[in-house]
Amino acid sequence: MITTQEIQQIREQIRTWRTKGETIAFVPTMGNLHLGHITLIKEAVKRADHVVASIFVNPMQFGANEDLDAYPRTLEADKLALSDAGAELLFTPTPEIIYPKGMEQQTYVEVPKIGDQLCGASRPGHFRGVATVVCKLFNIVQPDIALFGRKDFQQLMIIKTMVEDLSLPIEIVGIDTIREASGLAMSSRNGYLSETQKSQAAVLKQTMDQISNAVKQGASLDLAIENGKQALIDSGFTPDYLELRNAKDLSFVTDEQGELVILAAAYMGNTRLIDNLCFTR
Repeated sequence: MITTQEIQQIREQIRTWRTKGETIAFVPTMGNLHLGHITLIKEAVKRADHVVASIFVNPMQFGANEDLDAYPRTLEADKLALSDAGAELLFTPTPEIIYPKGMEQQTYVEVPKIGDQLCGASRPGHFRGVATVVCKLFNIVQPDIALFGRKDFQQLMIIKTMVEDLSLPIEIVGIDTIREASGLAMSSRNGYLSETQKSQAAVLKQTMDQISNAVKQGASLDLAIENGKQALIDSGFTPDYLELRNAKDLSFVTDEQGELVILAAAYMGNTRLIDNLCFTR
């Protein structure tokens, strides 16, 4: 696997593959990789001739009081895992390479409405940072296909919307959430949790399952959500939000809608965890 910080080297390698008529799949990450990331790489191998990954802890998507400095960085282990999974090219830029004029003078991409709610409301500017860096990485790599995990459901929808709105010739593929045996969604931030907290955190998925089952059985949507919030609180969580939305566009649910998604964000101690569950009513 080739590893480089240089944009020009990425473009030269991509050009070499392109001249042979070969296809490119791309998996952008922030590193500290787990099985969820590796699943994306292995799926990418099935879908294209070559797989490119990136590792970049993007400062633009972190708020002033968030965990940018503490975010785990495990580059050497990540490189081995990516190579073993089938990645052939790894881009590891610095903030100075991605934002050479600094973030204050950086042209940015913003997806309105869908990016202003849920995590966008709790973390102002977060999705501007996500959309901007993903758009920039897409322009550097110019893949045919890019793969993202469905655990970040709102993020996936924002990236799909951005690609459609900007007419980018990239297929966006969402891959199902990979979970631990307890049901806890795999996340780099799980490493912040103690063993006791990890055990408690499994209640997040259990609560979403309970809400889904209640709604399918005809329960009031508001009551199902309120009961879910109380279950999280009783298990040691501090809920940020727990909401039921239309899975197609994140609009509020009306009686005639069948494709639904439960979206959750909650703190276990100081660690903010997110998850979601799609179901049909």
